[in-house]
Amino acid sequence: MSVEQGGRTKRYLQWCLAAVILVVVSVFGWIVFGPGPTDFAGGRHVTLASYQGQDPTGVPPALKAASAVERGEYLTRAADCEVCHTAKNGVPFAGGLAFVLPFGTLYSTKITPDSETGIGEYSDADFLGAVHKGVGRGHTPLYPAMPYASYTYMADADALAIKAYLFSLKPVHQAAPQNTLVFPFNQRALMRVWSLLFNTDKRFEPRVARSPKWNRGAYLVEALGHCGECHTPRNPFQALNNRAKFAGTVQAGWRAYNITPDPASGLGAWSDSEIARYLSLGHADGHGTATGPMGEAIDASLSYLAQTDITAMVAYLRSLPAIATADLPVANARPASSLHSEGVAATMNPQGKAVYEGACASCHGWSGISPVIPFATLTGARAVNDSTANNVAQVILSGARRAPRGDTANMPAFGGAYSDYEIANVANYVTARFGTQPSALTGERIAKLRAAD
Repeated sequence: MSVEQGGRTKRYLQWCLAAVILVVVSVFGWIVFGPGPTDFAGGRHVTLASYQGQDPTGVPPALKAASAVERGEYLTRAADCEVCHTAKNGVPFAGGLAFVLPFGTLYSTKITPDSETGIGEYSDADFLGAVHKGVGRGHTPLYPAMPYASYTYMADADALAIKAYLFSLKPVHQAAPQNTLVFPFNQRALMRVWSLLFNTDKRFEPRVARSPKWNRGAYLVEALGHCGECHTPRNPFQALNNRAKFAGTVQAGWRAYNITPDPASGLGAWSDSEIARYLSLGHADGHGTATGPMGEAIDASLSYLAQTDITAMVAYLRSLPAIATADLPVANARPASSLHSEGVAATMNPQGKAVYEGACASCHGWSGISPVIPFATLTGARAVNDSTANNVAQVILSGARRAPRGDTANMPAFGGAYSDYEIANVANYVTARFGTQPSALTGERIAKLRAAD
């Protein structure tokens, strides 16, 4: 090879390297510098101090004159703190709930005012640092299982009212379980880099051109309710991908559904009153009943909110960009035959039919319309129209406890009564009989769901 040819080859390789670096930097920048949670709304946004309209933060008007502890109790409910900071069958807010992740298990912290094992020594500044920056007392970085990238939009006064309520609780002295994360995820210092890239560390800014109801709804959904933490897909760095805002994803082993206004795969076909009822009670006729993490969020959080706050959340959700997701078809809202011998599911899956007949039919009915309670109606439910049958299988395994005001609807767990093979078959039977697309779950898939619980 001549000197000239060698020079051309070297320049070619240098250009190739530069092109690769440019692509990598561009992709990295596209991921990191994505849109904020309310950027889709456009228009001018201002700080709360500069906003001339009704303050969208705080509590509903009926609680404005209440004590800090009373206001904090409402806001703690709105922020859904109890669910994540309470272990199964544990003391509320005493921590220890396991988050099973692909790279290990992370346990929630205790947020009772115990001075040694809780937050009893937290100053106001310490508490705000944890809520807004993801930095605990002693400058300890927190893992983003604590949704501080959403809570960062919470007003200081609201965060401190939550602190006042938590400090009014009985202290619980109990050592926290040790996390079992693998390297490098067990290196907390890396969370500082994550926060630098993906936590804006700024408070909620109202949109001037939007109504007070919309701004209140945006504050509840994005800051306090942190709905995107479950319903928005994540980017490769596990931060929220707001380009697919609220388009649905799998979270904690459950499918969190598309809640954009898309008419086929989202909430576009729901009326405002149906969405409001679902948020308040965890059920909407013709659309199904909330179970799993969504059921917990409704029972411990959303069902306690004032109706004005629920309607504000509905108004905000209605304004989101509609995103179509092909994995969920339009729900089948027609009842199946009331005869157990009819239908493709009955003839093609006798094993699933046998389990359904023995364990399910008495509450859910052969038509999918429950003869017992509306919460048990399957017709129209999103879970049975999901061809993955993910949530159907989860409910069969773990059961469901719904506690609407003045009533209690429980479905027992059947995970201990039936084999993986039997649960896969009955889940496939349910989607084939009552949904639009039959699922094809296997016993191996059920075993994985059990292991992740």
